[in-house]
Amino acid sequence: EALLGRGTGAAAVTIGGSVATVATSSPGVAAVAAVPPGKGEARGTAGSVPPLGGNPGNGYVLHSAPCLRVSGPSSKINHSGDVIGGAVVVEDQPDVSAVLSAYNQQGDPTLYEEYYSGLKHFIECSLDCHRAELSQLFYPLFVHMYLELVYNQHESEAKSFFERFHGDQECYYQDDLRVLSSLTKKEHMKGNETMLDFRTSKFVLRISRDSYQLLKRHLQEKQNNQIWNIVQEHLYIDIFDGMPRSKQQIDAMVGSLAGEAKREANKAKVFFGLLKEPEFDVPLDDEDEEGENEEGKPKKKKPKKDNVGSKSKKQDPNAPPQNRIPLPELKDSDKLDKVMNMKEAARRVRLGPECLPSICFYTFLNAYQGLTAVDITDDSSMIVGGFADSTVRVWSVTPKKLRSVKTAADLSLIDKESDDVLERIMDEKTASELKILYGHSGPVYGTSFSPDRNYLLSCSEDGTVRLWSLQTFTCLVGYKGHNYPVWDTQFSPYGYYFVSGGHDRVARLWATDHYQPLRIFAGHLADVTCTRFHPNSNYIATGSADRTIRLWDVLNGNCVRIFTGHKGPIHSLAFSPNGRFLATGATDGRVLLWDIGHGLMVGELKGHTDTIYALRFSRDGEILASGSMDNTVRLWDAVKAFEDLETDDFTTATGHINLPENSQDLLLGTYMTKSTPVVHLHFTRRNLLLAAGAYSSQ
Repeated sequence: EALLGRGTGAAAVTIGGSVATVATSSPGVAAVAAVPPGKGEARGTAGSVPPLGGNPGNGYVLHSAPCLRVSGPSSKINHSGDVIGGAVVVEDQPDVSAVLSAYNQQGDPTLYEEYYSGLKHFIECSLDCHRAELSQLFYPLFVHMYLELVYNQHESEAKSFFERFHGDQECYYQDDLRVLSSLTKKEHMKGNETMLDFRTSKFVLRISRDSYQLLKRHLQEKQNNQIWNIVQEHLYIDIFDGMPRSKQQIDAMVGSLAGEAKREANKAKVFFGLLKEPEFDVPLDDEDEEGENEEGKPKKKKPKKDNVGSKSKKQDPNAPPQNRIPLPELKDSDKLDKVMNMKEAARRVRLGPECLPSICFYTFLNAYQGLTAVDITDDSSMIVGGFADSTVRVWSVTPKKLRSVKTAADLSLIDKESDDVLERIMDEKTASELKILYGHSGPVYGTSFSPDRNYLLSCSEDGTVRLWSLQTFTCLVGYKGHNYPVWDTQFSPYGYYFVSGGHDRVARLWATDHYQPLRIFAGHLADVTCTRFHPNSNYIATGSADRTIRLWDVLNGNCVRIFTGHKGPIHSLAFSPNGRFLATGATDGRVLLWDIGHGLMVGELKGHTDTIYALRFSRDGEILASGSMDNTVRLWDAVKAFEDLETDDFTTATGHINLPENSQDLLLGTYMTKSTPVVHLHFTRRNLLLAAGAYSSQ
């Protein structure tokens, strides 16, 4: 309640008058952490981020650390992730006019078509092994040359240049080219963020040394300074030694707004192992004592993503230190829930190609208010829907109805010592199968239950994230930090922390008892469309409309992985239960599989014909389920997909990935709905697959 009385004025870094610290991470990306007012007085060197110290849930305060004081005019984060405006500039990021004025060094506008077609002819006539690599230059050069013509007001030449060469670009750049075609005057360029990003973040190309030397020699012989200037000024060429990559290898990795990731971007160490669970005794029921002895005390992951394979008491060598980030202590009710979870796990169905899960589909009928988000509690007792009419609706999916806690006057009459006090405090008069939560003022795009099922998060187009109590079915806090629609939010598997991502291109890490974000993850070049916590809660994955996936370290806010390869905005993410792999789905209808430790793409699952909105691994990680707008649920053999991976040092160093064309071998089943796009998937504790979506009559 105390949180509600505090001002929640929202600016990007100086939030509600608090001080921000800025730590540089990978080039062009800033990690920002907010510190409560009065806590950031210590001046020190840039580059230190306040720890997530303290004791969660116990008057927890973010410690002040030596930090950079931000003062002066209100600062903001620009979308390449630097803090600007009278405050701190992490890298020298030029402002709009300076960025665009780089286009002043122009050549003869009438020769642009000749320059480009000359290079095109050279590349198309080069040896096959070099042609595939050098063809990557076509798109970034086309964009920069076009923008240069527009900026210098050669409108007719620009139009002719666009019409002549835009058809040669790869099909996955069509959306970007549509935006580009609308920029026909110098004035249009100043307000267009996409193009400014294209200008400020160098387009990354990964090319072998032989191909690069060939290109350099050609441009110098031809005295083609115009193209050479653009290559040096606006492109980042990541040169590697070794064989050039094939067209197929390049196609797998390219397609994002700013090219591929630099190889250094995926070199940092990531602790992808699982945390060791606290030990406590499991009381056994009489009737299942026999069966429970081996299974009774497995070392379990948190309920959200448990893993029978992690029964060993030994610490996982790839796990982060237990106290790397402060996690809330287990309450008695959490321990009780873990015991229930373990008992359910003992009765879990072992899935595999010969034993596929049953699928139970929850169809939202007559959802004319437009279903926009779904979540299901870990114990599969409640389902929530977020709707376009700004309501959040919670249903009980068991015979047990939803009840609110009694009023204060009635509670005073209850005997606090009685065994069934938890039952007695519930008001039977409020019992119903459905509760509707009002508070948002725009469509609700994301919902997430807390692991203990006491709270619910929802995020909306209105720019807020709301925390609801499932005891009273009322709103406890409205978190204001995003100034634009918030597309997704998710609780940490340990509760207490949660993440949100939105149209402002940043993801924010929050704690339920802070009204300001603890971390701001800036670096994406377009909307952050989906967010997911790693099972050990030390990392957060974000998917974006810039067609990349980033992995962020919760401890210091650094970006530790950048994955490129999707050809459309990312809409779903799922970590494998053992924490080693990430599956991602996008509008391109492909599911890509990534090895987090090595920072490599290790698989591609083709089959869906539309956007993939839902991905979920089974509880033991044997099956990956994907749900799509094409009205199907597909089941994939995850064990086989991750077998015999080529993750040797050479592959990691050069990105020579060879994806097997084995989608059909890995596809275990396709299940059609009549006319219902699949928006959410959930495996119960016994591995029954629940799916959800709204029936559409088209």
